[in-house]
Amino acid sequence: MPSSLEFTIEPFVEGRPGPHVTAGIAAVEGTGCAVEVGPFGTTATGERAAVLDAVDALCRAAAAAGAERVSLQLTLSP
Repeated sequence: MPSSLEFTIEPFVEGRPGPHVTAGIAAVEGTGCAVEVGPFGTTATGERAAVLDAVDALCRAAAAAGAERVSLQLTLSP
């Protein structure tokens, strides 16, 4: 069972994601995780180490691009 990360970057306007949203998503994609963008949040799945790297990359990239809040839920495989 892979590990997963569910996250939302705010402020978020559906259909018009700002640079803080696109930067965060791109950073997670750069870790090798599979990313699925949904209407209420984004999910990334992968090996435990990649998902943990994704948390760091997400927070740093989104904050650097102007995010006001990053909400996440992390589920780690054993």
